[in-house]
Amino acid sequence: MTLPMTVPAPGLPTRVRIHEVGPRDGLQNEKALVPAAVKAEFIHRLAEAGLTTIEATSFVHPKWVPQLADAEELMALIDDVDVRLPVLVPNERGLDRALGLGAREIAVFASATESFAKANLNRTVDGALEMFEPVVTKAKDAGVAVRGYLSMCFGDPWEGPVPISQTVSVSRRLMDMGCDEISLGDTIGVATPGHVRELLDTLNEAGVADDRLAVHFHDTYGQALANTLAALEHGVTTVDASAGGLGGCPYAKSATGNLATEDLVWMLDGLGIETGVDIGRLTATSVWMARHLGRPSPSRTVRALSQKEI
Repeated sequence: MTLPMTVPAPGLPTRVRIHEVGPRDGLQNEKALVPAAVKAEFIHRLAEAGLTTIEATSFVHPKWVPQLADAEELMALIDDVDVRLPVLVPNERGLDRALGLGAREIAVFASATESFAKANLNRTVDGALEMFEPVVTKAKDAGVAVRGYLSMCFGDPWEGPVPISQTVSVSRRLMDMGCDEISLGDTIGVATPGHVRELLDTLNEAGVADDRLAVHFHDTYGQALANTLAALEHGVTTVDASAGGLGGCPYAKSATGNLATEDLVWMLDGLGIETGVDIGRLTATSVWMARHLGRPSPSRTVRALSQKEI
């Protein structure tokens, strides 16, 4: 199959951990319900392609995210998958459900802006953080790793550009309550590389090191790879991506798809950065899932490689 020529660039990490969000963040935005058996096969295929962190599902109430109402059923179908399988939890009840099913990594999801906190959580920013604090404490007491998602880090559809100081303040509060890692979300895809570098510089000055950060870019304006490269040049080594470019955000209508994992792997392979991911097997997985969803993948790399022999 076609592969990029490897030409390393100076100042980049030698290895990147891809935090695959397709089964959760990707499928939660689908109009049609995907059967648990299909989701389980999707996760198995992603693991077989070499992804070592695959966000499996969410324990949010089914009323809010009906596409992921089968979390208990799904967890039973993937207990043989030998990779990291974090799950999203909204509160202590969700945490208890996840722990009861053997989850060893969880994530909470906060907002840098008041408007999105209200739309997504029906709370203020402070109210959401107060809700998450006992969740994080309980998870850490149980020996469970905790990721903190932070949405609207760069721009908000209601409030416009988000001040860097605002994003840094909420990031610092998530770190202080015990989150092991903060994922910086460009939920509506408006970030540009200079903005990314400035935010990371300011976070570092506030005591949040690059090795505690991940980046989560949406490709609304075609900037996701450029922004990712800026983050890698800064020293971030964890990048969120979604197989086939699946996903968006059900509470932010201007949010289009996540950075496609295949597009990310193509760039990283060309730079000689290790990921452990077989791009051929990954592409085949996204083509398979696209058939189940009844539409082609939005990933340019998937479209290009699927026209060739994989």
